[in-house]
Amino acid sequence: MLNDSIRKIAIKTAVKAGRMLEKRFLNFDRKGVKFKSGHEILTLADLESEKIILGIIKKEFSDHRILSEESGENKKDSDYLWIVDPLDGTTNFSMHNPLFSVSIGICYKNDIILGVIYFPVLNELYVAERNKGAKIYCPYNSSRGKKMKVSNIKEGNIINTFCHGRKISDIKRASDYHKRQKLDNFDCRQLGSAAIELAYVACGRVESIFIPGAHSWDVAAGVTLVREAGGRVSDANGKDWTLQSNDILASNGLVHDQILKKIKK
Repeated sequence: MLNDSIRKIAIKTAVKAGRMLEKRFLNFDRKGVKFKSGHEILTLADLESEKIILGIIKKEFSDHRILSEESGENKKDSDYLWIVDPLDGTTNFSMHNPLFSVSIGICYKNDIILGVIYFPVLNELYVAERNKGAKIYCPYNSSRGKKMKVSNIKEGNIINTFCHGRKISDIKRASDYHKRQKLDNFDCRQLGSAAIELAYVACGRVESIFIPGAHSWDVAAGVTLVREAGGRVSDANGKDWTLQSNDILASNGLVHDQILKKIKK
């Protein structure tokens, strides 16, 4: 159940947080980062973006559940769940790499019904609504948006991407996967923002992304984009991806089975 008000607020919220991040990005000093774990950092920009997003959701939909990367879950009793990554690509942000984003997914009764990803530096807004397709809004297409569709490449010029969770086992799996794909195919690279990589699969810029140890806040919005753009999303065993899945493979569908074979090796 997605009404027009929820969709508009989700888009407005992602863009507002993203524009704040772009301002902070221009003058960011990496000396201010803190470590959440040996492989994850936290900046004040993460917290400021989260404050903007959660403030709007709580004001407009005070009874809705929220799961955010930095604050966790608010445990409200509601059929609606907002899944938020206030700054996806924090390491990129900290080193002045512009590949970072804001990601907001909305579930109704555990089904993802809306995905919104905002890429501030390119001013690209990706929006997908369940059973209604996916669109990209940006300065170089009309204000009505351009329909997104996964690529039709299945051999030759295949570009795969990857990411990983914080566990050492996830990092080892991702490293092994990268090595095999790099040797066997045209290219495989880590862009540093799972949300952007999923959006890139959805709009046909790359063919796939594999993430062992994926968190729901990193991928919930992007899953909707890929599915609505005609792609396929599964776990590492080929089963349909759910919020409880530990891994995720999203692709244009044409390369999905061959990637699953590589993952199983």
